[in-house]
Amino acid sequence: MVRINPKTTKSKPGEAKGPTAKALQAAFKAQRDAFDAAPYPSWEVRKARLETLRDVLRKYEDDIKQTISDDFGHRSKVDTDLGDIIMAYNDIHNALKMTPKWMKRRKRATSLSYKPGWNEIIPQPMGVIGIVVPWNYPLGLATGPIIGAIGAGNRCMVKMSEYTPKFSALFKSMMEEAFEPDVVYVATGGVDVATAFTNLPFDHMLFTGSTNVGKIVAKAAAENLVPCTLELGGKSPVLIDDSAKLDLTVARIAQSKLLNAGQTCIAPDYVLMPKARIDAFSDAMINQAEAMYPKFAGNDDYTSVIADSHYARLQTLLEDAENKGAKIRVAGNDDKQQLAKERRIPLTVVTETTPDMKIMQEEIFGPLLPIVPSETLEDQCTAVKSKDRPLALYWFGEDDAKRDRVLYETHAGGVTINDCAWHFGQEDIGFGGIGPSGMGAYHGEAGFETFSHMKGVFHQSTGGLFHTLKQKMMADMMPPYTEGTQKMLARVKGMAGIK
Repeated sequence: MVRINPKTTKSKPGEAKGPTAKALQAAFKAQRDAFDAAPYPSWEVRKARLETLRDVLRKYEDDIKQTISDDFGHRSKVDTDLGDIIMAYNDIHNALKMTPKWMKRRKRATSLSYKPGWNEIIPQPMGVIGIVVPWNYPLGLATGPIIGAIGAGNRCMVKMSEYTPKFSALFKSMMEEAFEPDVVYVATGGVDVATAFTNLPFDHMLFTGSTNVGKIVAKAAAENLVPCTLELGGKSPVLIDDSAKLDLTVARIAQSKLLNAGQTCIAPDYVLMPKARIDAFSDAMINQAEAMYPKFAGNDDYTSVIADSHYARLQTLLEDAENKGAKIRVAGNDDKQQLAKERRIPLTVVTETTPDMKIMQEEIFGPLLPIVPSETLEDQCTAVKSKDRPLALYWFGEDDAKRDRVLYETHAGGVTINDCAWHFGQEDIGFGGIGPSGMGAYHGEAGFETFSHMKGVFHQSTGGLFHTLKQKMMADMMPPYTEGTQKMLARVKGMAGIK
């Protein structure tokens, strides 16, 4: 058994104990047995499940907002609407509209040498899907994979985060009200539960979380040869070109960076821009943050950092940067003690950064924004390529040629041009990472295919004139081989373009 490292993933003090390994195994068996008894749910069954999920979300919408806020210390209810609830509704709406099309068998071309046989792809449910949910968007990052899984005809087991114990308990009770446990099963608890959960022999597992824990999850899955979709993180860069419109750029970066207090896996992590523009950009970012949040302490619109340990880590990043020569600018003039009591960190701009600073080495996951001088497009691309491939990349500018160079010369899981994070919400493009920022994708049709076995099928012909002629030709391909066999092989190679 591969064990999740408690030094990497800490249980939250006072959290409720979750199911035992034996209970998880029993839940898995119940789901597998139920799936085997009905391995291809009709569209009517899938539709009913999606509508049931939508209806239970609507019923408990206010409770969802309140429990998530309680878990954070305070979380803006608008942040929960934007980042969790509306996303879930959009996902369900799109799945209800598009899944019948995605379920259809798909004809594929057949080369002449194999006709009159023909090819098709049949999307087939995989079975039991394991879903591991992080704390930062605990509803949206639970429902997104669930929608993909049940839309594709699967059963699913969900492990909620120990950092959101109140919401996790609510979500568990919601799913128990809406579904039989052999359709959707929710587990809460800490490290021991996570370890037992990720060691189950799922038919597919989707994990959203840190790169370090993602490596452990991938090892656990490998023990059972479980295919994985890993949605991880990394340092998502912002590249600002000379042609960028500064006011527009600042407003859009600030909105994305400060949503959920920067606790977003695709939040802008650091900015690359020409040195001559850094002071003006820094001033504009501070002014924008203060316009959006006239105060940070006690502001219902602004979200707290999730836990004391996370708050302390962000402070350590700032202290390390300042000790190594960085300049720190903090938006607002709130009382520092009150901010600390509420675990609120205003937008903090960090300039004169150097590569040896921890803030330039670790994913930030908070409202700290380092700015790195980078004079040319080539310098910017080189800086991006010198780090692990990020989950997201953002480019601001009006020069199409430069934009396309960035798109073709750098790698990232996904990209938004002249804004941040919006690619995440697009149902017709899959969302996922690359390399250390993840593997695989979901959302929309990409999610349907992730949770389906896209089974290739070849149908051999059994009758008709063409079939009779082909059978005579194919007789030369059967032992004992003759001169006719060699002629037939040459003819087949010729059909493949070999003379």
